[in-house]
Parts: sequence; C-alpha cells; structure tokens
Amino acid sequence: MKRFNYLILLLIAAMLLPASSMQAKSKKEKSAKEQVTTGAQDRETWVKLLWKISYPVIHNLAENTLRQNMPIESPSGNPKGYDEITHLEAVGRTLAGVAPWLALPDDDTEEGKLRKQMREEVLKGLKNAVDPNSPDRLNFTKQPQPIVDAAYLVHAFLRAPKALWEPLDDTTKQRYIESLKALRNRTGAYNNWLIFTGLNESFINWAGGECDPFRLKIAKNKIREWYVGDGWYSDGPKFSMDYYNSYVLNPMYVAMLETLAAKKRAGQKEVDEAMNRMIRHAEYCERIIGPDGTYPAFGRSVTYRTAAFQSLADVALREKLPAHVTPAQVRCALTAVHRNMYEGNQNFDENGWLVLGFNGHQPEAADGYTSTGSLYMATLSFLPLGLPADNKFWTDAPADWTTKKAWKGEKLPKDYKVEY
Repeated sequence: MKRFNYLILLLIAAMLLPASSMQAKSKKEKSAKEQVTTGAQDRETWVKLLWKISYPVIHNLAENTLRQNMPIESPSGNPKGYDEITHLEAVGRTLAGVAPWLALPDDDTEEGKLRKQMREEVLKGLKNAVDPNSPDRLNFTKQPQPIVDAAYLVHAFLRAPKALWEPLDDTTKQRYIESLKALRNRTGAYNNWLIFTGLNESFINWAGGECDPFRLKIAKNKIREWYVGDGWYSDGPKFSMDYYNSYVLNPMYVAMLETLAAKKRAGQKEVDEAMNRMIRHAEYCERIIGPDGTYPAFGRSVTYRTAAFQSLADVALREKLPAHVTPAQVRCALTAVHRNMYEGNQNFDENGWLVLGFNGHQPEAADGYTSTGSLYMATLSFLPLGLPADNKFWTDAPADWTTKKAWKGEKLPKDYKVEY
C-alpha cells in the first residue's frame, strides 16, 4: 500500500513539473518584459516599431505598388467601395504620425540613416500620390471619406513643412491644393468631421490657395461650442465616451487654430485656450495606461489602437506636459504600450500589414467604416520621436507612470478639475 501511495505521489509530481516549469518560464518572460530600460534603448524600440508599422505603406507608395500589394480587409470581408478610399487612409494616417521624426536633421547614426531613407521614399511617394499617370494616384474626388484622410495628410505637412512640403516641386504642390479644393462638393457627419474640413481649408490658406472662409468659421465655432469641460469635447451635439478626443478633436483643433493664427484668421487667445484643453486631456491619456502597459478597449474605432494616445504624444512633442507628468514617465508608459501592441506579430499579417482588430486579428471589433488603411492612425502615438535623442524625454532616468505608482501605493499628485 505504501509503495502504491509512493507511486501515486511520483506521478502527481511528474504531472505538476511541466506546469511549474511553464510558470517559471512565464515569470521569467514577464520579468524580462518589465525590465528597466534606458531612454536610448526605448528610443531604439520606438524607431524599430514605427518602421515596422509604416514601412509597407511608405515603400509601396514610393514604388507605385501600394494598390497592387496592400490588402483590403473590411468587417464584411468585401473590399468593394473600400478600394476607392483605403489607400488615402493609409497614406494620410501613416504620415501624420511619422512626420515629426522625418523633420529631424540627418546624421550618421543608424537611426539617422533609416530616417533619411524613409524621408526620401515619402517624398517620392507624395509625388506619385497626385500624379495623374501613377497607378497609385490617390482618390480625392469620390465618396466623403477622403475629407477625413486628406486632413491627416495635411496634418503631416503642417507637422513637418520643411521636410515634407517645401521639397515638393511646384506642380505637385498645386496638385495637392487642387485635390483639397475638390473635396468641397461633399459633406460629412455633423461631428468631428467639421475639424477635417477646417484643417483642410486652413492648410489651403496657409499654402497660398484661396480658402472657403465660411467652412473655416463653422468648423472653428462649432468645435469650440462642443467643449464640455475638463479637456473633453462632445463629438457633435451628443457626447461619446471613446478615444475621439485623442484621435481627432484635441490635436486637430489645436493644429487648425495654430495654422489660422499664422494667417491672422484666429487669435492667440483661442490657440492658448485649445492648447490648455489638450494638455488637460493628455493627463487623462497618461492615467489610462495600466501598470502593465495595457489600456481599456472601449468606444468607437478601437482598431485605431495606439492613436488613443495622440493627445499625450502631441503634448509631449511640444514639451508642454504639466509639471506633475514628467517626460520620463510618459516615455516609459508609452514604451510599455508600444511593446505590448507591436513587438509581437499578432497585429500584422504575414507580409507586415496591419490587420483588423485591437490586439490581434479581431475583425468583429472593427466598425463598418474601417478597412486596412484606417488602421495606420496607430503611428500617432510615436510623435515624440520628433524630439532629438538628446532631449530630456529620452535622456531622463526611467520613471513610473501615474497608474503604476498608484497601484504600488506611492504618493500621487492631486487630480484637479480645471476649466478653460
């Protein structure tokens, strides 16, 4: 009987051994993932991941193979209709995120060589995008959706004018201005879409074209009217609890007002007011990042992934973070998010294109207006790469972010409600 019990115990131990080994391996992997890294290592990770996301779009547009090689995935599985709009989505949204990085000067570092290569390919692709003879000429004339994605492209030009706009030849520049004017025969939804119209018109004005002052006035006044307080705008007459305050409302409203102010069509007081609201919203963005670098998947358009942090990334790029939100804690928080999302291949297909989903291939999570090109708004969380490598955002010692400190029981700053 004793021998039988001994054999049973041995069997149980043998069965538990693989589980224990797996648990140990899991703990080891978790520990490796949570290891403290320097700012230089974080920057290297960001560059690698931004390249991973954006290169298929940028390289294929430069080679006139974007339509040929980019898949068109939609929630229904039917590409019809999306094939007219998804390519401009991919280009505009990708460039809006990579633009600040491309604006940095050339250098002889490995990063600098990558940046120069990407900038050269972007400029080549931008010419193709409006060339009537190019197979990758982008659509600005069919469907309302190009109103949206022209605005993301415009935002890229405004974020890096010397790198992306000024080097273009006069013919290409004029083609872009005419493409933006062609959008005026359509309208979109009565919500954040007004900002897209406003940003497009403000850019036409900035670039020397003739803008539509009525469209500008409506956009400027209605967005201001829809402010509900504490850094949040209502998305139209009704408030929506989602990430659109970061996807669109705060960053694009600030960009629109800044562009108008440069041409004396908006006052500095309006710009400052909108900026302070975005700074406040950035605080919320930082606080939703959990201790493990995850964040909640809720609301419309969760497939835009890390675009949820555009407000935070934009404020960090501008070096306007409030005193109690340090650059290092933002860097570390966003590094954790980026690694969770993009270090693995769960969000990419076998050819490196983003797939529909939040964290993995989850087409059921996509809204009806979403297709492959829509997903490239993910680049918007990488805006601080526009800060040089010797900026304190990258050189300061690692720091815990707010929620990580909170769950450790550490001292926290007071969270004051503010009105602007």
